[in-house]
Amino acid sequence: MIAPVLPTYNRAPVAFDHGKGMRLYTEQGEEYLDFGAGVAVTSLGHAHPHLVEALTEQASKLWHTSNLYQIPGQEKLARRLIDNTFADTVFFTNSGAEALECSIKMARKYHAANGQPERFRLVTFEGAFHGRTLATIAAGGQAKYLEGFGPKVEGFDQVPFDDWAALEAAIGPETAGILIEPVQGEGGLRPVSPSRMRKLRETCDANGILLVLDEVQCGIGRTGKLFAHEWSGITPDIMAIAKGIGGGFPMGACLATERAAHGMTAGTHGSTFGGNPLAMAVGNAVLDVILADGFLEHVRKAGLVLKQRLAQLRDEHPAIIAEVRGEGLMMGLKCKVPNTEFAAAAFAEKLLVIGAGDNVVRLLPPLIVSDEDISLAAERLDKACRALEAKAS
Repeated sequence: MIAPVLPTYNRAPVAFDHGKGMRLYTEQGEEYLDFGAGVAVTSLGHAHPHLVEALTEQASKLWHTSNLYQIPGQEKLARRLIDNTFADTVFFTNSGAEALECSIKMARKYHAANGQPERFRLVTFEGAFHGRTLATIAAGGQAKYLEGFGPKVEGFDQVPFDDWAALEAAIGPETAGILIEPVQGEGGLRPVSPSRMRKLRETCDANGILLVLDEVQCGIGRTGKLFAHEWSGITPDIMAIAKGIGGGFPMGACLATERAAHGMTAGTHGSTFGGNPLAMAVGNAVLDVILADGFLEHVRKAGLVLKQRLAQLRDEHPAIIAEVRGEGLMMGLKCKVPNTEFAAAAFAEKLLVIGAGDNVVRLLPPLIVSDEDISLAAERLDKACRALEAKAS
């Protein structure tokens, strides 16, 4: 008999009742240190007082009107995102996949509006993850997500992650743009180097195509800048964001330049729930904290401490950890044992981490993480490694 909840998840054997800051608690009072942040979502930890206040205040006034009417919170959050990024305009969504769908449509519409409707294809990269809709699984190109869902949506040309010759060969008269994550998340915490990001920008400009970035996981302060592409000094034409901007409330957004968005006129795209008053209240509250003086500097310092502690663990447990990857507070451990076993060993030590592709375990703590939290996580990872070593001997 099928379960009441569609059985598409392999869930851990635990249910959390409440959380505070870096910690989650079961109904029985068991405490877990959260270094997964709900897959980089709870950017400010659990039950952050400023977010709780913002959501509670808005919930007592108005939840939903739809986009048939003006929503002041959208205007406020859009203006703040514009003022702090490359963008001239913002479309609000409920998720990262929806933000990517809008980005893909916008890239195609740009060329159609310029008299080149044949330019609809996007070049993407092996190991990418862009969401679970039919278009975004086609963009990601991973067989395990495509299998069984019929013909792959047309319009995506995938190339190896770091093969420039293959990338150049994939660009043709039907190419609309290049879609890439500045740091691959699901693909195994693989950053695109600043020099490569600059070369991607130059290539798009030289070919009259758009640079589309997926910063759903690596954005909103995760790498120590508001957005990961800022480390390279370039700007995209279109960018999808989600996860951290809602701090745990479902929301996403597609940001774009006026030039890239000029084809997206009234009626070309829409959403019933996207940008509703509740989401906008939380998104604005998240930015209050992220953009405050010193916050991103804290993330950069914490990221350096975390990287150093993980490098030390790699040196102490070479039979378990092969490599430390990532940027800021978006770190990964390439494992020599199955990453599922490593994550289970960490779970046994009351530490939450998340698996990724290429046999990697992700560490994505809330951005409020302290040096003490990092030390405690390192201690628990050390115990997990020792348990795995004992099991192998």
